Amino acid sequence: MTPVRRRTAVRLLALALCPLPALAGCTDPAPAAPADAAVRRAVADWSAAPPARLAAIPLEGWSYEITSVRQDGVRAFARAELRYRLAGHDAAPASSAREVELTRDGTGWRVTADRPAPGAPAQLWDQGDPAVVRGAHSLVIGVGRTPQELSALAAGADRAVPEVNAAWPGEWARRVVVLAPATLDAMAALLGRPADTYRGLGAVTTGSTGGGPAPADRVVVNPEGYAGLSEAGRRIVLTHEVTHVATRAATSARTPQWLSEGFADWAAYRGSSTTPAEGAPELARAVRRGELPGALPADDAFAFGGDPSAAARAYEGAWLACRLVADRWGGAALVRLYELAGREPLPVALEQALGTDLPALTEAWRRALREELG
Repeated sequence: MTPVRRRTAVRLLALALCPLPALAGCTDPAPAAPADAAVRRAVADWSAAPPARLAAIPLEGWSYEITSVRQDGVRAFARAELRYRLAGHDAAPASSAREVELTRDGTGWRVTADRPAPGAPAQLWDQGDPAVVRGAHSLVIGVGRTPQELSALAAGADRAVPEVNAAWPGEWARRVVVLAPATLDAMAALLGRPADTYRGLGAVTTGSTGGGPAPADRVVVNPEGYAGLSEAGRRIVLTHEVTHVATRAATSARTPQWLSEGFADWAAYRGSSTTPAEGAPELARAVRRGELPGALPADDAFAFGGDPSAAARAYEGAWLACRLVADRWGGAALVRLYELAGREPLPVALEQALGTDLPALTEAWRRALREELG
């Protein structure tokens, strides 16, 4: 079983499919225009409200914006961008590239299929009829999962939100959406990447980084990885992921991965009795072999699909770096560092938040690793 940090997630940006240009047909476009308009009207009428089978999901702002129409005899294919919000959770719309198939009969065009556009991630409800459990701070949507499993996820998310609030005083929704697919392959389909990318992980978080309206974040649970965790491990994973949701608006391309991932683990381990050696076993073994890292983990060390031991050491080192900052300068200073690092160069953020520089912080971290793990 891989360490908890191997099951935690890095920012994972939601994929979008660019609208395809309309296909060229005859040189005179006028005859095709009325038929295209009829297809568009049929899609608009069909998509005026969410499907009845999604009634348990608090959907609002539901709309299909057609970007192109292609006709092939009595069949037509409309490319569209689905936009919606989860009421009480999303301040900005989620979006999904779709392909709507229609058939023409004696009464006009009728929608016969709706699926992800080629290359686009699926929506959870593409995989079956969804079930919904509402928690005090959470909304859990699952397909192919038992009511008990969904309720347990809601309870775990509800415990995580107050823990994250205590670690991150910044503005955020203070509630979380959890998606619970039935299999690892189903999880991968939601995220648009190969299943092996997520094998062994407990959960990942989706969403775009940066300021502006709060993005539509989702914590997506890997049923295989999550099932293999202890209760303590599940608590760590969910708290880590909810921390990513909370810090999303303060996170940008400037934010070092060691700070983003380390802060999420620091929030998850706060108040626990876990020692550095217990929480960082891979890094402890490396230090005892004389392999003390020379620098804080680089961003690419956190990438999925690489050497799992190296990734574990990166997560563990990031946690211990943020733990060091909180212990030496205080939790408020760590939060301040995170906020500044999202909008300022790291040297500026370190000077303003901690009154130190990267070489000094790195040396203090390396010294702590020798003392606590050696």
